[in-house]
Amino acid sequence: MTSLRHNDPQESPADAYLDAARACILDVGWKRTTLTEVAKRAGVSRMTIYRTWADMPTLLSDLMTREWGRVVSTRVASREGADAVEQVVEGVVAAVRSLREDELFVRIVEIDPELVLPYLFARRGRSQDLLLDLLVPALEAGQRTGEVRQAPPVALARALLLAVHGFVLSLHTMVDEQVDEAALLHELAHVVRAALRP
Repeated sequence: MTSLRHNDPQESPADAYLDAARACILDVGWKRTTLTEVAKRAGVSRMTIYRTWADMPTLLSDLMTREWGRVVSTRVASREGADAVEQVVEGVVAAVRSLREDELFVRIVEIDPELVLPYLFARRGRSQDLLLDLLVPALEAGQRTGEVRQAPPVALARALLLAVHGFVLSLHTMVDEQVDEAALLHELAHVVRAALRP
């Protein structure tokens, strides 16, 4: 399914190219997507794409950052006056649910799961850093009001992210006739809440 976001007049050319890459990956998967195919789908020359991205891994990295960064930033947003812990709980659970429903994420995990392995075993990605950048100030604010337990906020945020990885990538392996996804996300909320409360 082709994204319609490239029709936005405020969107940059790079966003239109990322839209084309997203459409290619959804149609044929990562392994069969080339920069040439992205250029063709975007209606530009191959050199236009090569001037922005030297290879497909670099393009994919930018695409994942854009797509999943949007998911994370809209779900883990602060609301003034709301309970600090419940804001984090709701944001984390909503981000997990949204990522698991994200068309691109599902396609990559189902068809090309090796693409996410570097972010589990070798290094953090920009989307993970974005989530940490949102979590740390939220935790610090909660610590100032006494709603969040005292612990180094960066370590606390990173520990939460590590715990959430399993829910994002493996939740479906724990769903069966005894336990559904909603029940597991309910438990995730308890895990996050218990980790944060004093």
